[in-house]
Amino acid sequence: LADVILPASGFPEKTGTFTNTDRLVQMGRTAIPMPGDARQDLWIIQQIAQRMGLDWHYDGPKEVFEEIRKAVPSMGGMTWERLEREHGVVYPCEQEGDPGEPIIFTDRFPTTDGRGLFVPADIVEPDERPDDEYPYVLITGRMLEHWHTGSMTRRSNVLDALEPEAVATIHPLTLEEMNVRPGEMVTLSTRRGEVSVVARVDEAVPTGAIFMAFCYYEAAVNKLANAALDPAAKIPEFKYCAVKVTPGGVPLEFHSYGGGQAVNKLRQ
Repeated sequence: LADVILPASGFPEKTGTFTNTDRLVQMGRTAIPMPGDARQDLWIIQQIAQRMGLDWHYDGPKEVFEEIRKAVPSMGGMTWERLEREHGVVYPCEQEGDPGEPIIFTDRFPTTDGRGLFVPADIVEPDERPDDEYPYVLITGRMLEHWHTGSMTRRSNVLDALEPEAVATIHPLTLEEMNVRPGEMVTLSTRRGEVSVVARVDEAVPTGAIFMAFCYYEAAVNKLANAALDPAAKIPEFKYCAVKVTPGGVPLEFHSYGGGQAVNKLRQ
């Protein structure tokens, strides 16, 4: 649907630094050549800048990193050569030779009095609570092996072999209450639809709750979740809704009450 597609390079196709939310600056190195007519990100950025009338001319990523060091004081002590040698450095690293600080705010916070700021928060009731008909809580989320919808990770044979099918993860005491054994089929039903999957035991799941990863298109559990919006953040309430669980069911079949038909049948 795009009007312009920029032929950018992927991360293993370029050399440069990556900074993550753990404040770790890592050196990434070119591992494979770029395919076809792909171009380095820096070349694309400079082409756009020049066509906007800016005189941008960088010889390479090292020159860009030197500019970052000047603009970000907490990274001023890092050098390109050190990153090449040590592979990664944690900031703050303000002076060359500083070891970096993996742990910060040990004595004070960057506030006027040095103390942290605590703000009381009221509990906001969920839009839908368990009741006699739907006595359990359904929680949806991610899993270690598959990211978000699985559009990339489920294409990996290694990762897909580790977690190939959707399961409902349930505490052993809750499974006993349901009269269900691990490995048996269960059907999860909410006011929006139902899905049948295998039950998996896990003591990390709270009693009275069922957890399912939303990365399986053939068991699209987020369609069962509640789309009511948080009043402040306007985020759908996917992490909490009322659900009932019945033993048995057809493997990996999703029924939408709104559409009136079965979709996403058993994956072949």
